[in-house]
Formats: sequence, C-alpha cells, structure tokens
Amino acid sequence: MPTLRPGSRQIDAVRFSAAGVGPRREEIAEEVPVALIYNRFPFAVMLATPTDLEDFAVGFSLTEGIVGEVGEISEIKTKVTDEGVEVAMTVTKDRYMLLRERHRRNLVAGSSCGLCGSDSFAEALRPVDAVVSQQSFTPQAIHRAMAEFPALQVLNREVGAFHGAAFADGDGRITVVREDIGRHNALDKLIGFLARNAIDRQAGFVAVSSRCSYEMVRKTAAAGIPLIATISAPTSLAIRFAEDTGVGLVAFARESRFNLYATASRISR
Repeated sequence: MPTLRPGSRQIDAVRFSAAGVGPRREEIAEEVPVALIYNRFPFAVMLATPTDLEDFAVGFSLTEGIVGEVGEISEIKTKVTDEGVEVAMTVTKDRYMLLRERHRRNLVAGSSCGLCGSDSFAEALRPVDAVVSQQSFTPQAIHRAMAEFPALQVLNREVGAFHGAAFADGDGRITVVREDIGRHNALDKLIGFLARNAIDRQAGFVAVSSRCSYEMVRKTAAAGIPLIATISAPTSLAIRFAEDTGVGLVAFARESRFNLYATASRISR
C-alpha cells in the first residue's frame, strides 16, 4: 500500500552562476491535488502539501461551515492515488444533507487563492458568528510569538516556499505550528489540530507568515480565535471583516513592532 509522501522531495537541477555551471540536488516543496470527500460525495479539490492531512480536512470542514464541531466527523480515511490524495470523511446525516442542499461551489482552488470556485457574492462572503471571547493580549505576547515563529517553521527553513500558521497562548508562547504551500491550507491544518485536540481556541491567537486576506480572517473568526497576527500587509476587506466579527487584526508584525488595524480591544496596554 502506498504511503503519504513527505512535504518535500529531492530533484536534480542545474545552477548557473558567475562561478560557472554545475549540477545540484535540490529539496523542493511538494504540491499535490487533495480531494476532500464527504460520505462518498466529492466536494473540493485543493492543491496542498501532503502532510497533516487529517488536520487539514477537519480544519477545512470547520472553517467552510461543512460541520459545526469536530464531533460531527466520525471517520477520516486517507488514500494516496496516482493523481493525488483522497481524504474521505464520514459526517452526520444532517450535515451531509445540508452539504448536498448547499449550492455547490465546485471548488478547484489554487494554493494561493481561498475563494477560487465561489460562484456568487453570497457564497464568497459567507457570514460567520462574531468571536465571543473577551481575551486580549499584550504587545509583549505578540512580539514573543512572532520572534519564536521563524525558527519553528521547519519545512520553510529547510526547503523554502512554505507558509506557516502557529497558535500562541495568552503569553505568546507558540504551542503548535503547521506548514503548507498555501497559507489558507496551513491555517486550516492548524485549526484542525486545535479542534481535534480540544485546545481552547478562544484563549490564544494565530500567527501566520503571510499577508492577511479576508479569507484568513474569516477562517480565524469561524474557529472562534480572537486575534490574527501576520508578518505582511492586510487587505481592506480583511480589516472590515475583522472589525465586524471582533477579531483583532495585527499586521507587519516583525522586528518588535506591529500595526493594529481592527478591534483595538484585543490589545491590552
């Protein structure tokens, strides 16, 4: 039986430089189609790194509103095929019927796009409940998490091309990191891990190694996480959605500084 491939593989390359031309053995990030199947119903195909796929499947199911809680998924089976990886889940009958009734997105998404395949404004901008947690975080906690984060992105450090998503506790200590070639995928993997391990998502915050798009904020809000911190810029829609859902949005978080763009009450001073 085939096994899941690791997050990277070696290939032969040729380097051209001022010193001349020569062969090289390079470690390259894996990117494969991952099919998400519910009760034998194919729902989505994502391009992703084939690691932590059970976490990915659970996180995607939660943040896309396919299930409301991890307990509504009773079984996950992963199968490697010649075309990619199939992740087959069994969900409750009620959730399956809602899934079939829901206007199907026919989602065939690239690794950099979280809304590819949405065929209406309502589908693309689905509302989520506001985050109810009253948790706030000190600037020192944000600085600590962002300082620890790069060293914990193992795949990116060794190979490059990977985005990371981390969960930090109230003091800014990072407790788990997930990586993927897609930033949305990395965040889904992280959220899936937190849900599967019954970790209190309302007590900490997310750090991500990317820009902050609307979709990243929406997934954070859907998971009930009160703040997202990113190393790069936010978008206008991300800021507006963060304010509407009570998610703190921190961006350009690097070198002991950051900008706060939404929900000022999430930062204690």
